[in-house]
Amino acid sequence: MTSPQEASETIEAGNAAALRTMPFGDDQDFADADRGFIAALTPPVVRNADGDVVWDSGSFSFLDDDCPATVNPSLWRQSKLTVKQGLYEVTEGIYQIRGLDLSNMTVIEGDTGVIVIDPLISVETAAAGLALYREHRGDRPVVGVIYSHSHIDHFGGVKGVTTQEDVDAQRCVIIAPAGFTEHAVEENVYAGTAMARRAAYMYGAALPRGPVGAVGAGLGPTTSIGQPSLITPTVSVDHTGQAVTVDGVAIEFQMTPGTEAPSEMNFYFPARRALCMAENATHTLHNLLTLRGALVRDPHVWSKYLTEAINRYAARTDVVFASHHWPTWGTERLTEYLSIQRDLYGYLHDQTLRWINKGATGTEIAEDFPIPPALADNWSAHGYYGSISHNVKAIYQRYMGWFDGNPANLWQHSTVDAAVRHVDFMGGADEVVAKARKSFADGDFRWVAQVLNYVVFADPDHAEAKALQADALEQLGYGCENGTWRNFFLMGAYELRNGSIGTPTVTASPDIMSQLTVEQAFDAIALRIDGPRSWSADIVIDWRISDTGVVHRTHLRNGLLVHFDVDGDLPPAMTTFTLAADDLRSALLAGGDLAAMIEAGAVTVEGDAGKLTELVGYLDAPDPDFAIVTP
Repeated sequence: MTSPQEASETIEAGNAAALRTMPFGDDQDFADADRGFIAALTPPVVRNADGDVVWDSGSFSFLDDDCPATVNPSLWRQSKLTVKQGLYEVTEGIYQIRGLDLSNMTVIEGDTGVIVIDPLISVETAAAGLALYREHRGDRPVVGVIYSHSHIDHFGGVKGVTTQEDVDAQRCVIIAPAGFTEHAVEENVYAGTAMARRAAYMYGAALPRGPVGAVGAGLGPTTSIGQPSLITPTVSVDHTGQAVTVDGVAIEFQMTPGTEAPSEMNFYFPARRALCMAENATHTLHNLLTLRGALVRDPHVWSKYLTEAINRYAARTDVVFASHHWPTWGTERLTEYLSIQRDLYGYLHDQTLRWINKGATGTEIAEDFPIPPALADNWSAHGYYGSISHNVKAIYQRYMGWFDGNPANLWQHSTVDAAVRHVDFMGGADEVVAKARKSFADGDFRWVAQVLNYVVFADPDHAEAKALQADALEQLGYGCENGTWRNFFLMGAYELRNGSIGTPTVTASPDIMSQLTVEQAFDAIALRIDGPRSWSADIVIDWRISDTGVVHRTHLRNGLLVHFDVDGDLPPAMTTFTLAADDLRSALLAGGDLAAMIEAGAVTVEGDAGKLTELVGYLDAPDPDFAIVTP
């Protein structure tokens, strides 16, 4: 297959124009990103217990050089900022570990110990960050952990900073917004396989690092690939204004559900005049719908919560920080920063709705969506992680759904069937490739990517089409200001040339699976039922949960696994299993040996045990290596 190419004249000219027209003389972000620096992690590598590298800041050292033609200079600037790593002082008693994962970990010093905010993705990176803090500030115990929201880069490393034993013994509290565990578990289990596979494209964790490969994801360098963990919260925050004191540190919370995550909160430290914005205000336009997949977020309520944060806290705040990027100091500066972020989400929402009500589709609105000069000229409003294009389409999807109203688009052929027809209409694969070469030479890479996608899906063995498609995607990546778009384009090119890399990160870890409720555990099983194969099945099983005494019934009928708590008299089940909730999760989701559990007496059975074997036989396995750029 082909190798990475240099930037075309079209992309080189576009990147050069960006360098001339953007305010690169404004270096305030660099001053803020360097402020309070104490020490870097040296060497900048984190390994797991087997010696495998799960994080390597040094792999981004090429960013010390001048921006090459193969990277948008605005993204290069953002990547230089996000790759800065080490321990930083935010204000007295507040420290951040940055650049050791996609996210930041913040340490708040209390009377006797420390409170850790958002312990990264992996146990290994969180432990390395805490060790760096202790090396320079002393070996203080972790007496509290705060999860700002339900995304894995804000809780996955928790067992690198505390233990279940310390939490159970009440030596460490875990604070999270209401609904945290439900949303954290569902996101990583229900569609977890598909999201994780697409996250490989979004974050480019498997891409070679360098000017023609991964340069960062806009929100941070990339994702670590260590072991994620989870300890369930012991304190739930359920209303704005709720106050908690941990180890002498007073904290006031602002609930922000439905913003960057379905379960999220900001929080204020009055004694230190410091405000943590979680992931609701960062130095980028964020996602309203991530490219890896998620529920569509609400920019309208996001904007309103930012207004509330400004009105409640800004006038009495000296520094605002978040779980990504660098802080902003000074009441006037941080108020303007939060206001710019507020205006950005509110403007996207309102103007998209204005055009929707004039009959425009999401694609049409996104193609030409001017934003106010004050936003366009502000670095923090640039689309390094989210983008105006895909956020506008997300707003359209939130309100109008997938259908654009044109009946011609109501019942289209599937991707492969449509591709075969397109290629046939265009004169065959060879003819399309020949015409695409002309478009490539003209710099129309978007069109090349679109038409060659038809060829690749109609004739996946057409080597010339795959090679040219890879070249076109690569050029699109070279021109992107958005880090996740660049990663998607370059990952597409990489897999077209080298084959699937699969899913490099783990989301549905044992810790996360262990936190599924009984209801969620059966939801996860129901999602794996092969409907057509089980149409004629009729299997009723009761599950008596010994921990609670609750009886949960599953009934497979018409290809659907119905499940519910038994309340009242019902016809008897075919089989009844009595077991603990942990054993149920192990047997159904983690490959546990149910027969051995029965033999050991941990599980008892009444009725026909073979009905479970029949039920399991209808389960379909998810595929973490599914194709994306090929059929």
